[in-house]
Amino acid sequence: MLDQLPVYQEKIRNLKGPIFVFGASGFIGANLFNDIFKIRKDCYALTHDATKAWRLKLLNVPFENIIHCDILSNNSVSEVFEKYKPQTIFNLAAYGAYSKQSNVNLTYETNVIGTVNILQNCTREMVYIHAGSSSEYGFNCTSPKETDRVEPNSHYAVSKVSAAYLLEYYARLFDLKTLNLRLYSIYGYWEEPDRLMPKVIESARKKQLPSLVSPDISRDFVFIEDCVEAFLDAALKINSETSGRSYNIATGRKTTIGDLVETSRSTFSIPQEPQWGSMSNRKWDLADWFGDPTAFETDFGWKAKTSLETGLSKTKQWQEAVNYEETIIPAFENPKLNPVITAIIACYKDAQAIPFMYERLVKTFNELKVRYEIIFVNDSSPDNQEDVINKICDKDPNVVGISHSRNFGSQSAFLSGMEIATGDCVVLMDGDLQDPPEIIPAFYEKWMDGNDVVYGVRVQREMKPHIHFFYKTFYKIFQSLSYIPIPRDAGDFSMIDRKVVKELVDLPETEQFLRGLRAWVGFKQTGVPYVRPERMFGVSTNNWTKNIWWAKKAIFSFSFAPLELMSYAGFGLTGLSILGIIWQIMAKFIFFPDTPRGISTVIVLVTFFGGLTILGISFLGEYITKIFEETKKRPKYIRTRIRRGSKSYKTADEIRTLVKQLRK
Repeated sequence: MLDQLPVYQEKIRNLKGPIFVFGASGFIGANLFNDIFKIRKDCYALTHDATKAWRLKLLNVPFENIIHCDILSNNSVSEVFEKYKPQTIFNLAAYGAYSKQSNVNLTYETNVIGTVNILQNCTREMVYIHAGSSSEYGFNCTSPKETDRVEPNSHYAVSKVSAAYLLEYYARLFDLKTLNLRLYSIYGYWEEPDRLMPKVIESARKKQLPSLVSPDISRDFVFIEDCVEAFLDAALKINSETSGRSYNIATGRKTTIGDLVETSRSTFSIPQEPQWGSMSNRKWDLADWFGDPTAFETDFGWKAKTSLETGLSKTKQWQEAVNYEETIIPAFENPKLNPVITAIIACYKDAQAIPFMYERLVKTFNELKVRYEIIFVNDSSPDNQEDVINKICDKDPNVVGISHSRNFGSQSAFLSGMEIATGDCVVLMDGDLQDPPEIIPAFYEKWMDGNDVVYGVRVQREMKPHIHFFYKTFYKIFQSLSYIPIPRDAGDFSMIDRKVVKELVDLPETEQFLRGLRAWVGFKQTGVPYVRPERMFGVSTNNWTKNIWWAKKAIFSFSFAPLELMSYAGFGLTGLSILGIIWQIMAKFIFFPDTPRGISTVIVLVTFFGGLTILGISFLGEYITKIFEETKKRPKYIRTRIRRGSKSYKTADEIRTLVKQLRK
């Protein structure tokens, strides 16, 4: 069944290509894309929905045929249209249809602004088929004709009505070939497991019934294969007379939940009696909700062919074929099966390296078949780094650019990105390409195995031997002095789970040493060995002074050994002094009466103890300096701008509002 070619394969061959399926990660979009892709390879799945893409992963869609596109960004849409030049566009991208999709602004942005952005890039030669909704009729839900009044009863319904009028507007004024298909209750393969029909089938396979609402609630159930064929017929048969219209995709038959349950019991021989009202009705449930498909049958020759009994049986066979409980349900429930990885790159004088970093990161993420977010943090670099980042943001909506008011250092840059990262995990990297993106798959494998932190262990550095020796020696000393176990030869390059990121961002201290804090927070951690290459462009911004500063920062942040050393030295030297006094007295009066009198001993002792005192005070000064810095409570960084795709946030209020929205 899974590899079986669809019965409407000839219609698929006749479509004008290339073919775009927006919203291909959703239920209907995945079915439409999958059926077309079985026949031809010039079909592309366009997706930006973080909650749906598990279907494409389970379908093993090649990454070459998955296009990450944000329909809220006209630049993003324009770029993919210009690159692939589609001729048939199916738009099934939508937001707000489910109760868990409650962001009103996003509902209108996705369903209206997103539609405008796609239509703006369409030409007269293209065909645009839009997935509308039967909810557009709202209160007027009893077998309405397309010419009847729409009475939307939700924000989602209003947004879909607006999109329908947009299609009519573009068809009339710009002569575009557009069509709006008002879909009724589509069911079948790849539907969300928490929906009614999948629950009915899942329970029926166990000879049981799921929790039920009132038996009088009605639907107009259309099987997914009939729905896909409706989209194909619409694309093939649209003409100047039908363009811009809306059509009902329905069976024309009213089916109550009571009818559905009786059909299921009969089809699957379920002995259990239904328990009506075991689940409360939803506020939008209606008693007479069904459609009139006459107009679409007349103009396009389409008719729903699959009976309810046949559709239920086919869905049951599909669940059994895909090993439903072991594959579909875990993929739906576990976001790690299709995660978003956020790469945070701290950039300073890295303008030349950034484009190469971006290309290698995208290639790596596409090969992993994961969704990505890339955050470039411009830590007030004096070169044209910001312009380079802007160009990448213009062409890829998954890229974020952050600019700082001055150079706060790499640790602050990482934290600045971590605070607004939306991924399930983050990867911290330097912008000079000394942290190879090609190591990320090894990190990802360890993270998928259940490790919360995966850090890179530098087994070798491509640098001069004496510098390499310095680094190795420092890490050995640091590991032995630290009051917590610190991984040896582990830098900032790491993959960190979302829950660990939250703990790190919430830490109150101002001066942070991330690789130490990463160990301090705990969680399950492991290392991945790699060879750290030389810097690809330019000259390293590190020097001996900076390296010594880093060493001091690490030791005084995660070790009390200097203070303890001074305590031990104090006790030891005090004891030696007492012994020295006793010896001096005994030598003078008992053993060596002729002991010479001189100042050399006094000078040595004064110098020794004076140096020791100054050293002790300097140690105390380092700790007091840290206390002083922490008590001032200055911010770790100041952002002057955040760029997300084509959108730019510049004022303090805009940045503050965005950060508040993005922090999880």
